[in-house]
This record gives sequence, C-alpha cells and structure tokens, in this order.
Amino acid sequence: MKRNAEKYHQILEAAVKVFAEQGFNHSTVAQVAKQAGVADGTIYLYFKNKDDILIQFYEYKTRLVFERFRQAVKKGRTAEQKLLNLVRTHLAEFQKDINMAIVYQAEIHQHRRLAQDVIKEMSKMYREIISEVVEIGQQQGQIRRNLYVGLVMRFIIGAVDEVINAWIHARGSYDLVSMADPLVELFISGIGVAEHQ
Repeated sequence: MKRNAEKYHQILEAAVKVFAEQGFNHSTVAQVAKQAGVADGTIYLYFKNKDDILIQFYEYKTRLVFERFRQAVKKGRTAEQKLLNLVRTHLAEFQKDINMAIVYQAEIHQHRRLAQDVIKEMSKMYREIISEVVEIGQQQGQIRRNLYVGLVMRFIIGAVDEVINAWIHARGSYDLVSMADPLVELFISGIGVAEHQ
C-alpha cells in the first residue's frame, strides 16, 4: 500500500503534540489517532508502534533542521556571524514548534533514550558544525587558539540547551530568538582574543 505523505506528517505532528502534553510514557496510540483525526488502525499503516513514531519524527526533523543549520552557517562571513546564524536558526526552529522543543528536550535528558541512535547522530552533526565554526574563528583570530575545541563546543551546546529549557519552563512566554544575540556576544566575549594580546 502506498503511504499518503500528508497523512504521515499529520500523524507525526499530532503525535508530538500528544507527547508534549501527556509525556511520552503516558501517551497512547489511541490518543495520537484521535489528535490526528484518524482511526487507530491507520497509525499502524505508517508506524510499527508508539516508539517508532518518536524515532521517525526525529529522523524527519533531523534532515529538515540540519539542512537549515548548514545553510545559515554558510551565509556568515566571519566565525561570529556563522555562530550567530546557527544559534538564531536553532532557537527559531524550536520557537516555531514548542511541542517539538518539549519532546526533544525531554528525550535528550532521559537516561535511557528510545531514539538513542538518531539523537547520537544529531548530536554528532551539531558538534561537527560548531567545531568547524570554532576552528574558523581560531584561524580568523576571533577565538583564542589555545582553547580546546571540545571544551568550547560543550560550553556553547550547554548554554543553548539551558536557554531552550528556561524558555520551555516559561511556557514560551517570551521571544526565544531574542536570546541569540546576547548569547553569542557572551560566547565571543568569553572566548575571544583578549585586547592586551
């Protein structure tokens, strides 16, 4: 049977809304079907089970979001512009879809993750993008050369993660993207070349 792409995405979006509101463990396939406006059996034409819905959602979002990340980074001329574009795009993607943000943040902070392989791949891709930007910054003299790239990477990822968590806890009550500029300014001030050097 040929899958209907529109229905597939309709189920994915409905599932993420249910997972965000109920928590993944407390959600059921029946709730997802109801939210999507389809029969319970229809879900199984597209997904093996509830776990499969979550995994496929991450796979779909990873392709979409990381293409936007790469395009945003490409547009920057300097390392600072590249980093700002990346952080702005990251925050904008999460702000656009608070349900995705809630489900993603909950899953990455789980000890045992269902979407382990997909999340590992996403994290690897994100670290690679940041590493490239940091290395460019070191070559351009915007970021100190004596800094360990892995440490800078964890500093950036941890700060962005915390900013998103704070926004989720505030129920998306303010403009998340407005945090990008001060955040990158903090990164650059903290890891930039000191004036006396």
